[in-house]
Amino acid sequence: MKKYDVIIIGAGPSGIVVGVTAKTQNPGKSMLMVAEEAKGLVPCGIPYVFHSLGSVDKNVMGPKPFIDLGGEVIVDPVTEADIKNKVVKLKSGATYEFDKLIFATGSIPVIPDFIPGYHLDGVEYINKSYNSIKELKNKADKAKNIVIVGGGFIGAEVAEQLASETGKTVTIIESEPYCFNKAFSKELGEIATKKLRETNINVLTSTLAKEILGENGKVTGVMLSTGEKVKAELVIMSIGYKPNTEIARKAGLNLNSEGAIIVDNFERTTVKDVCAIGDCSQTLGFITGRLDHIMLASTATAEARVLGYNLFGIKINRCCNGTIGIFSTEINGLSMASVGLNEKNGREANIDFVFSKFTDFDRHPGTFDDASSLTVKLYASPSDGSVLGGEVWGGKSTGEIINIIGMAIQKKVTVYEMVSYQIGTHPLLTSAPTKYVLIKAAEGIIFKIKH
Repeated sequence: MKKYDVIIIGAGPSGIVVGVTAKTQNPGKSMLMVAEEAKGLVPCGIPYVFHSLGSVDKNVMGPKPFIDLGGEVIVDPVTEADIKNKVVKLKSGATYEFDKLIFATGSIPVIPDFIPGYHLDGVEYINKSYNSIKELKNKADKAKNIVIVGGGFIGAEVAEQLASETGKTVTIIESEPYCFNKAFSKELGEIATKKLRETNINVLTSTLAKEILGENGKVTGVMLSTGEKVKAELVIMSIGYKPNTEIARKAGLNLNSEGAIIVDNFERTTVKDVCAIGDCSQTLGFITGRLDHIMLASTATAEARVLGYNLFGIKINRCCNGTIGIFSTEINGLSMASVGLNEKNGREANIDFVFSKFTDFDRHPGTFDDASSLTVKLYASPSDGSVLGGEVWGGKSTGEIINIIGMAIQKKVTVYEMVSYQIGTHPLLTSAPTKYVLIKAAEGIIFKIKH
């Protein structure tokens, strides 16, 4: 039986990044990555295979950087992990020994078995799997009437892409009053929902899918809580994901109430030499310190880098102190992003905060042809001015400005420090230095704190 210094279960973003980082830091160590499929997908790019990319093969991601460093990859799913005897068993029956084991098994879609008809032919899910998404795209290409249950990021982005295809009627069924409810404030959620409706999507909010209707075992439509029936040949369930931890559970690892593997700030489990990263592992909120349920590739890869550097001893004394939850998307030409605290989750966690909003153009002057309106909404502590969260919407610079706010939260920057930020500006690239949107939002919070 062959033995490796490290075996990584999973070849998604966290598995690849931990493999590359650990192998770079420890080139003499033998490492094996075990994948379920020969081809992987960029998770966040999945919605765009349905229109913008046009092909699943344009969204492929693989472990080549890990292989180039001398790592080995086997496509043969793990069926059992014996953490006591340090052995993994694969579907083919092959077994391998390990010194250290890393779970990077990701997440799987939540199956709504509480909705009658969920088992019918034509009810599909957004699996993070090359083969699964390729099959779903083939079905979506043929369908004329498509219903998506769930108006979160994946559901909404898939809906927008499908609605861009000619000859399709696309409906979103969302139980909350607005889409993106878990990540956005009410204000931004309502803006996003309006943008979705402008893309020719029938968005039904504050509505439940009561039953999936069918004939001869195939989907024909969806019965709503309002009593209305929506015609459909394809129903895509997008109501969330759960940690993929069945192998870990059978191995005897401790799981939390969400079914995620319990880890410390260095991604180590309670069992020596066994670690877990990404969607399958426990996440705590950076601000609240409470159990969180955020599953993002950006969070997963941050955890993977921490573990990769420190797998064979603490080499970089930086750990994962919790997720700040940086989300971003673009709907109908409007970029939107959020991080950390907003009115909804702040009040739920009983956190004191103040906020301020500032809007201007992302070019100066705003008369440039490619100028877009840009809004920054900043949240901070009224006691010390530390930045707690933010939302940004407008042009494409939204994506990087939210990352600046994310860094400010992690480094505990205050709005008093933010107003003295030395920034680079240019008419073709940024808003004006005299009214840089992020700094003006910080000034607005200082005014509120002092008054």
